[in-house]
Amino acid sequence: MLPKLILMRHGQSIWNKKNLFTGWVDIPMSEEGIRESIEGGKKIKDLPIDVVYTSSLIRAQMTVVLALLHHSSGKVPIFEHPKEGKLEQWSKIYSDETKKEIIPVFMAWQLNERMYGELQGLNKAETAKKFGENQVHIWRRSFDVAPPGGESLEMTAKRTLPYFKTEIVPQLEKGKNVFIAAHGNSLRSIIMDLDQLSKAQVVKLELATGEPLIYSYNQGHWKKE
Repeated sequence: MLPKLILMRHGQSIWNKKNLFTGWVDIPMSEEGIRESIEGGKKIKDLPIDVVYTSSLIRAQMTVVLALLHHSSGKVPIFEHPKEGKLEQWSKIYSDETKKEIIPVFMAWQLNERMYGELQGLNKAETAKKFGENQVHIWRRSFDVAPPGGESLEMTAKRTLPYFKTEIVPQLEKGKNVFIAAHGNSLRSIIMDLDQLSKAQVVKLELATGEPLIYSYNQGHWKKE
């Protein structure tokens, strides 16, 4: 069986619900987001998962835990802390049997949401009134235009894709199934590469919160399932 890549945008956050620009502000999920993550996890509960990658933001990490709550393997997600001093040294597991019952989770800032700069914390509707709907649409949906002090989707891709190709793809090449719980724009960056989307196509790509997307991997080729 071909190795699989599972992508999931985090469940609705509290600021998603309030229609605020979030970006790198570390906001937890809402109750609806918790439900979305659990239901999304049920859709992948029978798919073997060998390793998980997520961002450094709590809403994505919460999604990992909740999505794996009902996984048929019964394995427990363990958050790894490589190169983090005592967090790495003192969290060592000494039982080989216990090691068989975990799924390692790696956190990476490279998978974080697009940083929205001076828009972070602002209400999207009020921002559209202030700057004009067209300007805000350009900030939100263009490929290479960044909001004030923030990142464009192109800039996000330049940090997300190298990490994906050097750290995550090698796991698939080893035959492992990988689960990534991340954000709308970091996942857009990855999907743009997997599906060979144009700049015009990727900015129209909408990813539902808590909804898994599954790809099979075969020697550098991707197929959406």
